[in-house]
Amino acid sequence: MGGEPGDGQAAASLPDATLMEDFLDTLLTEAGLRAHTLEGYGRDLEAFARHLRGRGLRGAQRADITGFLAAEVMAGRRPRTGARRLSALRRFYRHLLAKGDISEDPTEGVEGPRLGISLPRSLSEEEVERLLAAPGDQTPEAQRDRAMLEVVYATGLRVSELVSLRLSEIDGQAGIVRIVGKGGRERLVPLGEEAQVVLAAYLRDARPVFLKGAPAAAVFLTRRGGPMTRQAFWGNIKRYAAKAGVETPLSPHTMRHAFATHLINHGADLRVVQLLLGHADLSTTQIYTHVARERLRTLHARHHPRG
Repeated sequence: MGGEPGDGQAAASLPDATLMEDFLDTLLTEAGLRAHTLEGYGRDLEAFARHLRGRGLRGAQRADITGFLAAEVMAGRRPRTGARRLSALRRFYRHLLAKGDISEDPTEGVEGPRLGISLPRSLSEEEVERLLAAPGDQTPEAQRDRAMLEVVYATGLRVSELVSLRLSEIDGQAGIVRIVGKGGRERLVPLGEEAQVVLAAYLRDARPVFLKGAPAAAVFLTRRGGPMTRQAFWGNIKRYAAKAGVETPLSPHTMRHAFATHLINHGADLRVVQLLLGHADLSTTQIYTHVARERLRTLHARHHPRG
C-alpha cells in the first residue's frame, strides 16, 4: 500500500508542476505573500526546472544549484536576479525538506552572487534650488507645485506620504508635520522656514481655488478638488526638471534622497536622519553616507589639481 500524501515515497511520484503548485499554495495561505511575489517564485522555479532538462526538481544536487547560478551569470543576468532566484530555491527546498519529500537541502551552503550597493540618485544643492524655483507662483497650480516641492525637500517625505498629507497633520504654529509611515510608525518632521512660507501662501491663496466650496482633507488638490496622485506629482517633477535644465536622472523619490544626502553632507547625525526619514533600521539610512562619499570623490576629482 502507498503512504499518505505527505509521505516521501508518494511525493516521489509527483511531477514538478504539482510540487511547485503545492509550494506556492503553501506560501499563499501560510506566508500571505502578494500575487506578484508568488508569480516571481514560480518563474524562478520554472527556470531552474528547465536547467535540469527533465531530471526533476526533487533530485537536484548542490552542483545543479551552483551550475544554474553560473549559467545565469553567463547569460548576462544581473546579480540581483541571481540572488532572488537562489532565495526562491532555498524556500522551495526547505519546504520539501520540512514535508519529508527530500532528505537533504541542495541549497545548503550555496552562496549567492555579491550585490553591489545601489546608490540612490541625488541632486546637488544647486540643482535643487533651480528645481524649487521652476514652478514660480503665477498660477494656483504653480503655487501648489512649488509648495509640494518645498515640503518634500524640507521633510524628506515619501511621495505617497506627501500626496496623502492631510490638513490635520500640519501644525503651522510649531512648523511640523505628523506622518504615519510604513508599519504605522508615527514621526514628527520639522518643515523649515522657507517651506512654511510657501506652504502658507498655497493654503491661503491657491487651495481655496481648487476646493470649489466643497470640503477636502488632503492638503494638495487638483483642479477637480481631489487629492494629487503620485503619478501626477512624478510628471510635474520631470516637467520642472526639464524647465530648470536639471539633467541628473530622476526618480519619484529624488527629493527625498536629496533631503537625506544634503543633511549628511552638512554634518547631520545618521540616527537623526533615520528618524526624519522614518526608517525602521539604521542600515537603510546608511546608504546616504555612501552617496555623500561618492559626491565628495567626484568633487575632489573635478576640482583638485591632482584629482
